[in-house]
Amino acid sequence: MCKREFILLLLFVFPSIILFGQEPIHIDSVKSGGINGYLVHAIIEDGDTLIHVPLRSIIIRPPFKFKSRKQKKRYSRLIRYVKKVYPYSIIVSNQLNDIHQHMDEYQTKKEKKEFLKLKENELKKEFEGKLRKLTYSQGKILMKLIDRETGITTYEIVKELKGSLNAFFWQSVARLFGSSLKLEYDPKGDDKMIEDIVTRIENGEI
Repeated sequence: MCKREFILLLLFVFPSIILFGQEPIHIDSVKSGGINGYLVHAIIEDGDTLIHVPLRSIIIRPPFKFKSRKQKKRYSRLIRYVKKVYPYSIIVSNQLNDIHQHMDEYQTKKEKKEFLKLKENELKKEFEGKLRKLTYSQGKILMKLIDRETGITTYEIVKELKGSLNAFFWQSVARLFGSSLKLEYDPKGDDKMIEDIVTRIENGEI
């Protein structure tokens, strides 16, 4: 019963969460002479034109030091959980720019509300089945990773899109089951293990 109610809560907030994230890097596609290509930055050095593509930073981490067998077991379990839910947090991040561009096309609150409702229905159709398979613990990790990727807690997102009353109601429901929509990501504290795992996923190590 506890898990079922928590997943229902997650299904309610996820379509709203998906509307927020960090702006992705876009490279505009171009066609020239029937050949597909990309617009990229370039620099001229000694008369030569050189492609200039910024590379993302990679954090090199030493092997995680475990204090006990119990901690090592927890780390192994977290790897499975994080690898399962991390892609959803990336989806959140990648949607913001597109959603905001479309929101600018609507002038009235009614039009924007109808657009968000349509988007919500589309996302429910696509993700509901997958989210129902998440466990209670995986759902909590997902909410933390969403805060990591967007800098916005689930509570703030629900409040922004659904209003303060809805945010208060679902926060109350979450607390009944030992959770909170206000979960924040703490990479140097409680979520140190998760941060280590996410970094290694981003580096392609795991």
